[in-house]
Amino acid sequence: MNESWKIEAWRILIFIVVILLLGTGINNYTLAALIGALIYLAWHLYSLARLNRWLTEYQAAEIPESTGIWGRVYDRLRGVTRHHQHEMADLHRGLDRYRQITKALPEGAVTLGPNDEIELINEAATSLLGLKDPQDLGSPITNLVRDPQFVDYMRDGKFSEALEIPSPVNHSVRMSIRVVPYGDVNQKLLLVDDVSRVHKLDEIRRDFVANVSHEMKSPLTVIKGYVESMRDDTGEFGLKWKKAIFQVDQQTDRMCRVVEDLLQLSNLETNPAEKPTPVDMPSLIRSVHAEALELSNSRHDIALDIDETLFLTGNFNQLYSALSNLVFNAIQYTPKRGQIRIAWHLGRDNHAKFSVSDTGPGIEHQHLPRLTERFYRVDTARSRELGGTGLGLAIVKHVLLRHEASLSIDSEFGNGSTFTCVFPPQRIADKNALKSSA
Repeated sequence: MNESWKIEAWRILIFIVVILLLGTGINNYTLAALIGALIYLAWHLYSLARLNRWLTEYQAAEIPESTGIWGRVYDRLRGVTRHHQHEMADLHRGLDRYRQITKALPEGAVTLGPNDEIELINEAATSLLGLKDPQDLGSPITNLVRDPQFVDYMRDGKFSEALEIPSPVNHSVRMSIRVVPYGDVNQKLLLVDDVSRVHKLDEIRRDFVANVSHEMKSPLTVIKGYVESMRDDTGEFGLKWKKAIFQVDQQTDRMCRVVEDLLQLSNLETNPAEKPTPVDMPSLIRSVHAEALELSNSRHDIALDIDETLFLTGNFNQLYSALSNLVFNAIQYTPKRGQIRIAWHLGRDNHAKFSVSDTGPGIEHQHLPRLTERFYRVDTARSRELGGTGLGLAIVKHVLLRHEASLSIDSEFGNGSTFTCVFPPQRIADKNALKSSA
């Protein structure tokens, strides 16, 4: 038994002795016991009232002093209170450090609550998003940043990709916004970065490529014309320089293809997307298949499996360019007597899928993430030997982006490859829509 209970036991014992003496004095033990019980109850009610007062005022009131069982209760409260105060102090120090780190970030940072209400803003975020601290704390961020793309981005909750929009404060400033969910109650950390310089450099690059490509097209056409004239010369000059002229003709053709591909990429990047129209995909794919058979010249087994009822909305020429690039690549890289399968069908997830599978050499895993980069080649020497420009898959990627689609690449070195274009359900068109638009 601890000290407090010993004191309480002695207190009760003394109280019983006093009651017995009082009962003897008044010759009424029942009345004495009742008076004693009322006094003891009054003592506990008084102690309970003191506890209630401390719980009510908490910060202002001191924990009462007492002995016995109530002393034990008050001592335990002091211990719990001190522990709580230490924890709160540590929590405040951690929160202060978190705020200091957040404010020191070079990019804007905004912490959002379960309903996207603003909990914390750093200085970079206030300058980029036009928010005010502390006036905007507690307000939903979509009420303050009203860009429709941003509102849709926050509503959809698909944060795997960053969103790039102009700053609401200065439209010449481009922002990249990323959202990182955290915590157990749907909290989010919104990071904002000024990418104006990168955006400007990208514009300069696109303009440079477009201008250079246009400038190169005319002289290459002239060179090509002269080379063809010299190639067709059957005189002494033509025979003497036949090999050199043949090589110049080949390289001029290659440069012309590069220029054409660069111009196509430039158009995809800079020109606004045209209004989508219904596209007869089965007919388009059959045309690609016919060209593939001609290009293969019976060197490959090319199978075709298409859903005749599956149509898309988009741009016919762009889709033809993308799909033919994938099919012609398969023909170029698949050995003689290899198999190529072209498929067009509706997946179980209601996404339309165009796939090209081959039995070619396959691609090593480390190359897959970079295949759609401009001029990236897995085998540079072989690609040039086959006449590739290194821009085909970059064109495919940009065409698919324009059609809200994505490119999936499944390949194992030595076991062939499968390239799949995945189109979302909203791009699927009704067959009757094509008839009405014709």
